[in-house]
Amino acid sequence: MKKTNVKKQLEQLDSAELHVTLDQLRRNLFGLRLNSLTAHIKDYSQFKKLRKDIARILTQLHKKEHVAVRGNVD
Repeated sequence: MKKTNVKKQLEQLDSAELHVTLDQLRRNLFGLRLNSLTAHIKDYSQFKKLRKDIARILTQLHKKEHVAVRGNVD
């Protein structure tokens, strides 16, 4: 999936859904870390992809909180 599509999808979610998605991604990253300690992982790029997805969600959450606090300035 292209980055612009992911960005558009994240903008459409409300903050409760973003928190749920964030929790799922963090759990996936934790599980991947555990698997890397106990077993061989074929694709190490999953770490980077998960971290970037987490960062994207956190960015959207911060944007939504900023708009809620200051109001819609645009």
